[in-house]
Amino acid sequence: MTTMTGRRDISELRSQRWFASDDMRGFAHRQRTQQMGMRRDEFMNRPVIAIINTWSEMSPCHAHLRDRAEAVKRGIWQAGGYPVELPALSVGEVMVKPSTMLYRNFLAMECEELLRSHPVDGAVLLGGCDKSTPGLLMGAISMDLPIIFCPAGPMANGQWRGQKTGAGTHTKKYWDELRAGNITQDDWVDLESRMTRSIGTCNTMGTASTMTSIVDAMGLTLPGASSIPAVDSGHTRMASACGVRIVEMVWADLKPSDLLDRASFNNGLVAYMALGGSTNAAVHLVAMARRAGVNLTLDDMAEVAERVPVCANLFPSGQYLMEDFYFAGGILAQLNKLSRHLDLTRPTVNGRTLGENLAGAECWNDDVIRGEDDPIVPLSKGKTLAVLRGNLSPSGAVMKSSAANPKFLRHVGPAIVFDNPGDMNRTLDDPDLDITENTVIILRNAGPVGAPGMPEWGNLPIPKKLLMQGVRDMVRICDGRMSGTHYGTCILHVTPEAAVGGPLALVQTGDLIELDVRAGTLNMLVEETELSRRRAAWVPTAVRYGRSFAALYQQHVSQADEGCDFDFLSRGDPVAEPVIY
Repeated sequence: MTTMTGRRDISELRSQRWFASDDMRGFAHRQRTQQMGMRRDEFMNRPVIAIINTWSEMSPCHAHLRDRAEAVKRGIWQAGGYPVELPALSVGEVMVKPSTMLYRNFLAMECEELLRSHPVDGAVLLGGCDKSTPGLLMGAISMDLPIIFCPAGPMANGQWRGQKTGAGTHTKKYWDELRAGNITQDDWVDLESRMTRSIGTCNTMGTASTMTSIVDAMGLTLPGASSIPAVDSGHTRMASACGVRIVEMVWADLKPSDLLDRASFNNGLVAYMALGGSTNAAVHLVAMARRAGVNLTLDDMAEVAERVPVCANLFPSGQYLMEDFYFAGGILAQLNKLSRHLDLTRPTVNGRTLGENLAGAECWNDDVIRGEDDPIVPLSKGKTLAVLRGNLSPSGAVMKSSAANPKFLRHVGPAIVFDNPGDMNRTLDDPDLDITENTVIILRNAGPVGAPGMPEWGNLPIPKKLLMQGVRDMVRICDGRMSGTHYGTCILHVTPEAAVGGPLALVQTGDLIELDVRAGTLNMLVEETELSRRRAAWVPTAVRYGRSFAALYQQHVSQADEGCDFDFLSRGDPVAEPVIY
């Protein structure tokens, strides 16, 4: 029963099924908890709060989350809860190969099962690197217990020889300059030790800050939490506040299903487009929405992208870094400037509406955080997300046209096609290669089934001889993804992918490719009779796995336009509670 104050009775808490019974099982649960040094009164008659922690020494984005878990525990104890820390797969970028995207669904399954199988009443989710945010939330949304997402926070600003440097963005820029002979190997080594100055996620508007900012706008974090730098003392205080608030949410039984609907996802989309966010969000948001019972599509995203310009002046579309964004007012200030596009009545984890949370949010630097009247990229010149369809991508492809060279937004050029990155890398720097900046470079078999796991291979390299001629952008097409920190005229997530027989599998070197971003089209100029002949002769070339998680992934993963979730997890079946005996 719920008391007159709106607080649930202790007997209603899920954890009591484990701890409150007088039978042998209840005895064993209490006994084993005391075995770990806990007093009976420290865990009995209290909400049990899981801290799902993706800390790892292989993930610099999450290297501080062990300390943040202690801050969360402090808040939970203070609010009268019992904290339990449960480690989960870190899915930290850079070190994990071929891609953390292969393991996003693994983390989603792990989060759901950790919450399902343990005596847990609510959870604080610690993550932030690219796939950890959607992975944790996909599992938590399916489980539907009270949760708060505690974002890891971006790293400190970078600078090299007087120039701001953003993780990922400038790695790619300077790599091209090294290959072109414009910086030395000694410069490259010096840069290596100076660009990333602290723990935390990328300091650009890459996938990490894109996703944490989106879930902030959706009401799943404490207001503004996504903007706080990882090394700021305010980040530790925010983590502690998460601990206090999750206990209150458990007593109120405030769950994801109470917070998430189409309007809350639309609020997330407004943040996504205004920030010039990563194309990766197009995959993750579909998957998250389906877990919440919302049928979100690429067309829904394209509609918001048509009316919300890139307003945040952040790399890779702009000039500043995440620490600048924080000091300028952060996500709350940015959303406040776009409030007419938002549903301000949506509830959030702190018990207030989005509108209440935005009230009084001020912008302290109008060059960093801009409004619709002065966007960093006007809608006429590019959008955060353009969706392309045609005979090359019948189910859709995406690109960030705001980060592309405008001269390529309408383009016809001959294709050069590669079936794997090894062949591509060996070929592109051949000085005798017949290639110009008008050539369209295509890499296939990089999709969810083909790679497997849809790695971030889509920011395809520009041939060295063209770099030395001053070329820094070309039309590039891939059924894989691209890092959110990168830029250029890169067409990604081509669906259906080549490995399952999508049209990308039929393209041949020399075919003319036609791109028209304004019209939203992507076509190969090949007669249908010829395509039919090629289709009949097509033989799959992607590797198929017979064991490991990769085998499960290839058997059950959906295509990019459907979120790359597993078919047996995305259909909305209720989570079964464990039998306790």
